[in-house]
Amino acid sequence: MIDVQAYQMTAKDKPFEKVVYQIEDIKPDEALIEISGCGVCHTDLSFWHYGVPTRHELPLVLGHEISGIVMEGPSELKGKPVIIPAVLPCGDCSLCNSGRSNICQKQKMPGNDFNGGFGSHIVVPSKYLTVVPDAALKNHSLAELSVIADAVSTPYQVIVKSELKQDDFCVIIGVGGIGIYGAQLAQILGGNVLALDISQDKLDQLQDAGITNTLNIKDLDIREIKKQVKAKCKDMGASPFGWKIYEMSGTKPGQELGYALMGIASTLSIVGFTLDKLEVRLSNLMAFDGKIIGTWGCKPELYTDVINLTAEGKLKLKPYTQTFPMSKINDIFQDTLEHKFLKRSVLTPDF
Repeated sequence: MIDVQAYQMTAKDKPFEKVVYQIEDIKPDEALIEISGCGVCHTDLSFWHYGVPTRHELPLVLGHEISGIVMEGPSELKGKPVIIPAVLPCGDCSLCNSGRSNICQKQKMPGNDFNGGFGSHIVVPSKYLTVVPDAALKNHSLAELSVIADAVSTPYQVIVKSELKQDDFCVIIGVGGIGIYGAQLAQILGGNVLALDISQDKLDQLQDAGITNTLNIKDLDIREIKKQVKAKCKDMGASPFGWKIYEMSGTKPGQELGYALMGIASTLSIVGFTLDKLEVRLSNLMAFDGKIIGTWGCKPELYTDVINLTAEGKLKLKPYTQTFPMSKINDIFQDTLEHKFLKRSVLTPDF
């Protein structure tokens, strides 16, 4: 029997409460993980503040960006540092067998279907745990790497899914949160990247990753933004056709802008989430021979690619990640809600 200390959500906007619960047994296909870090995601805020219901009834321990050490489980995994995929598929259904395991309808998500990562330990299916190589730990702590579980792997999957080709003009809308990683990944995978945001501070921090083509769109209307984006495209020597547009802000204005920027043979990828509805003219898709795609999490088999990019030093996480003691969870959630952070917050157990 293992005593797990954790912070659980009890109701919308209510402070997280410290609790202790027991794990009595671990099944043969499961693993017990001692948590090193758990990232604070916009999805967690959606549960806690914006009224999005969790699939498991409250109270519930949130958190799905988790890294840690395997304490119990398959012998080949014991003692290994791992990242837990944010979406854990069944592996046997038609969606899993057709390469769409990220949208498996039997999937389980930590902090949504069962107690998640804002605690000391977690039990998860062992099948899809991704081992972290030593090379990835040379410049990052295991806690910092927890953001790979969602904030990094989700934009990676959608960029792959969008069929990005070398030198494609890539517009990243929103470079706080997942966008800071999405912009890097688009560039690493060959894109000609232009980053848009309403915060100059968020745009400026991209320089650490070698991304210098940015546009502050604060106080600009859509018509002016389109004009300036087209000018940037020309200045960057990119094609006026086949744009790859990635909406990562998770806002209605961001999604409206993404759709408005669509042109000939363009692809709009919706990565950010909002409950708001849009009114758009779908005939543009016909006229431009364009397409819109969505993404949900990331297939576990893609995680190794992302970790390797980090291990090789191509993908930078440390400049955009900050750690806090888990005991500060209520302050961190409130500050995140109020947009006080430029960097992704990771909570580390201090029980």
